[in-house]
Amino acid sequence: MKKIILLLLVFTFSGCAEMQQVLNQFPQTQGMGIDISGGLKEALNNGISKQVTKLTATDGFYKNVAVKILLPEELKNVDSSLRKIGLGSLADEGLKVLNRAAEDAVKEATPIFVDAVRNISFTDAKTILMGNNNSATTYLQNATTTSLYGKFNPVIKNSFSKVGADQVWANIINRYNVIPFVKKVNPDLTDYVTNQALVGVFKMIGVEEKNIRTNLNARTSVLLQQVFAMQDKK
Repeated sequence: MKKIILLLLVFTFSGCAEMQQVLNQFPQTQGMGIDISGGLKEALNNGISKQVTKLTATDGFYKNVAVKILLPEELKNVDSSLRKIGLGSLADEGLKVLNRAAEDAVKEATPIFVDAVRNISFTDAKTILMGNNNSATTYLQNATTTSLYGKFNPVIKNSFSKVGADQVWANIINRYNVIPFVKKVNPDLTDYVTNQALVGVFKMIGVEEKNIRTNLNARTSVLLQQVFAMQDKK
C-alpha cells in the first residue's frame, strides 16, 4: 500500500522541490529497504572486534571481574584444603592458569565466533531489534552455543597444554588426593573452562550491543545508524 501511495505522489507533484519535501516526510524507519539482519550482524561483529579481543590479552579473563573464571563448586574444597596445609600459592596458580587457557583459546578461536555470526539466520530480526539491550547476543548464544562448544572444546584442550594448565592441575589434584580423609576428585576442567569461556565471550559481545543500542556515537556505519534508529523510536 505504501508503495502505491508513493507512486501516486510521484504523478501528483510536478515540482522537484515539492517531491523531495514529500519524500523527506515519508517514514523511512519502518524497515523499508533497511537490512535489519545485516545491522544486527554488524553489531555482533563489532562486539567481537572491540570487546572479545580484550579477552585475548594477558589477564583478559583473569583481571576482568565480569568474566573471570572462578573455581567450580567441586574444587572449592580443594582450594581451601591446599591453603590449610600451606599450599596457597599452588592454589592461586591453579586459578590463574584456568584463565590463561581461556585467554589463549579465545585468541585462537575468534574466527569461530566470526563464522557463527556470519552464518546465523535471524528468524524475526525486527522483533530482536525491538527487544532488550542484548537481544541479538542472546539470540546468537541460544542458536550457536551447542555447535560452538564442539569447535571450541578442542581449542581449550590444546590451550591447557600450551599454557601448562594441565600439568599445574595434575599436581594440584595429586597433592589434594593424598590428604587424609578427603573425597578424591578428578574434574573435567576442559569442559568447565570451555563453558565458562563461551559465557565470557557472549557477555562481552553483549557489552558492545548495549553500547550500540544506547550510544549514538557507537553507530559507526550508515547501516548501524539506519537500523538502530528504528529501535530508538519504539
